[in-house]
Amino acid sequence: MKNIIFFLLVTSPFCYLASKEGAQQGINLLAEQNMHRAIVITDSAVVHHFTPNGMARYYNPYTGTRSGEKGSVWMYTSSIEAVNAILRGLKAHKEHGNARLYEDHFRRYAELLDTLYVNLAYYRGTFTLTSYTQTKEWSVYGVDRGQAKGTARVESIYNVYDDQQWIIREMLESYKITGNDKYLEEAEYLASYVLDGWDGTLDSNGNKHGGITWGPGYVTKHSCSNGPMVSPLVWLHELYKDRPATVTCLYIDTDGRRKTRQMRKGEYYLQFAKAIYKWQKDHLLREDGVYHDMMGGCDPDCRVAYETIEGIKYRKHNHLKHAVGKAYTYNCGTMLSGAADLYRATRESVYLEDAKKLSDASFAYFAKLGATIPQHYTYPVSGFSNWFNGVLMRGYVDIYPSDRNAGKSIESFQQNLDHGYKFLYRGTLPPDLLQGWSVDQEKNKTEGMFSFTFAAEYAILAQYQLER
Repeated sequence: MKNIIFFLLVTSPFCYLASKEGAQQGINLLAEQNMHRAIVITDSAVVHHFTPNGMARYYNPYTGTRSGEKGSVWMYTSSIEAVNAILRGLKAHKEHGNARLYEDHFRRYAELLDTLYVNLAYYRGTFTLTSYTQTKEWSVYGVDRGQAKGTARVESIYNVYDDQQWIIREMLESYKITGNDKYLEEAEYLASYVLDGWDGTLDSNGNKHGGITWGPGYVTKHSCSNGPMVSPLVWLHELYKDRPATVTCLYIDTDGRRKTRQMRKGEYYLQFAKAIYKWQKDHLLREDGVYHDMMGGCDPDCRVAYETIEGIKYRKHNHLKHAVGKAYTYNCGTMLSGAADLYRATRESVYLEDAKKLSDASFAYFAKLGATIPQHYTYPVSGFSNWFNGVLMRGYVDIYPSDRNAGKSIESFQQNLDHGYKFLYRGTLPPDLLQGWSVDQEKNKTEGMFSFTFAAEYAILAQYQLER
């Protein structure tokens, strides 16, 4: 094949140009196919999982049954993720000359996006939190759906920071797609809540302990409650870097007193993005190049502790002794995207070097060639791994403009999705894309968030094909 291409190059410029045009046409057709498949899966998932009473967690396409169990806010947010990815993909098609696809679907998906956000309010509630720097009332999103909008239980362990982070991420995506300021305003409000969970207490050397606990009711500090926040903070920095807007920054002085200062938003968001990224890299990066799940080993125990400074109660630092837990594709994917975004924003080479190492290490660790079927890479599928894997794929796509070696990893996802699409049944893909459905129809229930994840992956791949 290489000899044929070389012959065309040296003997026939016309044939070479024709072959380039043919290759580009093939890429465009693949991108359009990816978009159509994303739309088929999303439309089906909306019909199968959404009812007037909320999002059913499970659906079995063979028996036509939904679960009575409702999806958590994390699962619900996956639907917003899929719709955002489709809207971005449709805009990319329009920009690359395929206006028909955009005209056919953009408006109805923008309307669906708005509806999803309206009903996200069922997961919202209000509580008062004593953090490391203040006591304040917050309206945030709980793990579980409430009976009415704004009534969800959110105190203590009933909300977690990573759920807010994924909502922030999608609201910023929605803002970039639609230009609607309400998405930006809500994203910034939730970002201030998450950053309020940053452990800014100081060690004996005057350095910040750092890290964000899993939630306000937890002590352990997880990859999943730190890594996902890096990219949204970089995006906020990019939105504000040339604007004079300021924010009030709360911090702890060397004498333990809580103080405030004004900072430009662009500087503030980038400062936190770098700090969170550094904390996770310093504390949770393993010797084999992938990430631990969390910092644990609570000392003396895992109860939230408090201290009183000048008569005011604040949350106190809890010592954690060591990194624990297995490696997940999710935790590598968020840091890969974070490194890619930090490199784009700062051009500091350390982030590109980190990203290249993590890209190679994560693919070597998680992708197993031929483990299930020949010439296909097997990724974990247990638990919530399908959604986790989608985060990793997005990380590969994010770093691709700076590291073309990630193309092989991206192609493995395209290949697996296309294999899984052969098993499409009632608009639904099987949880195991390489092995398909179970012969026992009762065992074929699917997570709604997996369907939305597969749709998002297809839409992201469509945009990637057009723009690479």
